[in-house]
Amino acid sequence: MAYAYWKSGKMEDKAVFDLFFRKNPFKGEFAIFAGLSECLKFLSNFRFSDSDINYLKQILPHVDPQFWEYLSGLDASQVTMSAIPEGYVVFPKVPLIRLEGPLPVIQLLETTLLNLVNYASLVATNAARFRITAGESVQLLEFGLRRAQGPDGGLSASKYCYIGGFDGTSNVLAGKLFGIPVRGTHAHAFVNSFSSLDEIKGNVELTKSYLNKISPILNVLENETNEGELTAFLSYAFAFPTSCLCLLDTYSVIKSGLPNFLAVALALNDYGYRVIGVRLDSGDLAYLSRKCREGFNLIADKFGLPWIKQLIIVASNDINEDTLRSLKEQLVEVNGEPRMKLSEDVEKINLPGKKNVFRLYSEDGLAILDLIQLCTEKPPVVGKKILVRHPFNESKRAYVCPHKVELLYTDYWGDNCLLQSFSTLQETKQIASDSLKTLRQDIKRELNPTPYKVSVTNEMYHFLHDLWLKHAPIGELS
Repeated sequence: MAYAYWKSGKMEDKAVFDLFFRKNPFKGEFAIFAGLSECLKFLSNFRFSDSDINYLKQILPHVDPQFWEYLSGLDASQVTMSAIPEGYVVFPKVPLIRLEGPLPVIQLLETTLLNLVNYASLVATNAARFRITAGESVQLLEFGLRRAQGPDGGLSASKYCYIGGFDGTSNVLAGKLFGIPVRGTHAHAFVNSFSSLDEIKGNVELTKSYLNKISPILNVLENETNEGELTAFLSYAFAFPTSCLCLLDTYSVIKSGLPNFLAVALALNDYGYRVIGVRLDSGDLAYLSRKCREGFNLIADKFGLPWIKQLIIVASNDINEDTLRSLKEQLVEVNGEPRMKLSEDVEKINLPGKKNVFRLYSEDGLAILDLIQLCTEKPPVVGKKILVRHPFNESKRAYVCPHKVELLYTDYWGDNCLLQSFSTLQETKQIASDSLKTLRQDIKRELNPTPYKVSVTNEMYHFLHDLWLKHAPIGELS
């Protein structure tokens, strides 16, 4: 397309592109915007190298040689970017990023920006939904590297799960690169690699003594526990006495894993250490979690160790949500003339023109709606009643008197440089958490969530519909 623009003499045409999405993911009513920092890094480094040009010459031999001179000089120096801050809760039709600049350059940026935002926002949104479901007190850990979409996908998932509300990751490289707390346990293979207590170089009598004491309390027979598993737990405890968290389901959780773990926990306690908890990776996680908690409580009461009641239980058996539809980006303005996409499906009609978006809040600090208006309009005023309308349904309109008005856009790129510093990953995580708290609970609930309102001003409504009628073909009946 860039070559076609160049051939048509449209190299200097000024364009405005919006990056937005049409439908909320995961059958919910919100999304978390992520990937902005990577978009800004991409803009900072956008250019075509000599090797890029040489390759393009090979696959496009018919192209006018002067085009390669034009392409080799392209960068983002004439591009400006405004965006909603990364981590904000966002909604369909609301432009997440607004790009302005030469039409061919903006077109070349489109695919990469979509790629950087799509996956990041999906993972962060999914993580936020997990956080809402789990509540604030439960720890969420990301263990997805083994099944991730390659190494880059694995790193991105760790990063954006953390933004969305997870507490840590098993991905050590993500911990190194992004400062995410690293958490982990041993695998089933670790348990399978041991078979006998004879492999332990140390005193095992204390642990065996505790196992004999607690087995009757847990209604476990002496020969039901697996000695290799006990050996593995002891070996792991010797290596990590201050952070021991054992995987219980290699054999039987109730008849082997739980008593073996608790025997090790009591032995460690005698040496001044406390285990962290257990992990369950298969079976009926709810039932097994309850049985583990019952076992913790029994042993805590029997041995006078109340801290055992507080041991954590980690569940890690393919806990996920359905995949979703991709974000979309559409061209909305060229040389100051608004452009719109027409469709038989109203949901696929974009909102034309260069726009601003304001979030209006109620007296209790909760978001009422997002208001889209043309950049030429005056912003809404706190305490002043304003008419808001559904973009396409003429009868849906209301007056709103906001107690707080927030312009969602910040200028991040212009004059070939960053205009704002990056938020740290920890800061973005907090932004996401704070932004979610501004939504009513019925919008965030999993079952039949209430749609959040995205409205337009009266002027934007008439502008949209006048342009719609201007470009829509008039049929003829016969």
